[in-house]
Amino acid sequence: MRILIIEDEITLNRTLQEGLADFGYQVDAAENYKDAEYFIDIRNYDLVLTDWMLPDGDGIELCKLVKNRSSRTAVVIISARDDKESEIEALKSGADDYIKKPFDFDILLARIEARLRFGGTNVIEIDDLIINPDEEKIEYDGNEIELKGKPFEVLTHLARHRDQIVSKEQLLDAIWEEPELVTPNVIEVAINQIRQKMDKPLNISTIETIRRRGYRFCYPNLTEEEKSAKAKA
Repeated sequence: MRILIIEDEITLNRTLQEGLADFGYQVDAAENYKDAEYFIDIRNYDLVLTDWMLPDGDGIELCKLVKNRSSRTAVVIISARDDKESEIEALKSGADDYIKKPFDFDILLARIEARLRFGGTNVIEIDDLIINPDEEKIEYDGNEIELKGKPFEVLTHLARHRDQIVSKEQLLDAIWEEPELVTPNVIEVAINQIRQKMDKPLNISTIETIRRRGYRFCYPNLTEEEKSAKAKA
């Protein structure tokens, strides 16, 4: 999972980067609003951890920006403000959590893990399809599907961001440790394996290709009438 840290205090920024990386998270870091906005434009994040007060903006506005781009991205605000009103303001602005400085890293880590759980668990359930990232397991209508490695991670990432079109570059950044060392063709290979090992045998479609833009998770496959009804609901 990928996390974006925005903290202008350099020592704390570096400590957070190193600490989260030690626990297996892919981490990007910015020290101001402008750089954070750049990262948010080019990558999908599972969680954004931001200070409230930034040199050129504030974390509340950044939280709104993140939520407008992707409502599924969790936002945790850290702040030296310890009054009740500030915490309420942050949560009402869309933040998923509010942590007061100074904080214990282990507690921060536990709260980040809690926010990253999908609906209270890491398991993704969509109709008859169940994706369990912790066990690298997929079930469809009670039957287990053999899909492992990068194809599994690609499917999981797209399912987590199923309200978005995700580009090849964003998939590379989110899943590969050193995306600059591989070519975008590896995404096509992964998508093809998903379709051959899962979609074709089950006669379903889980990923649609959006020409020149990327991919989107599309299961369940709704008719135009169903999509329209869902949009009006």
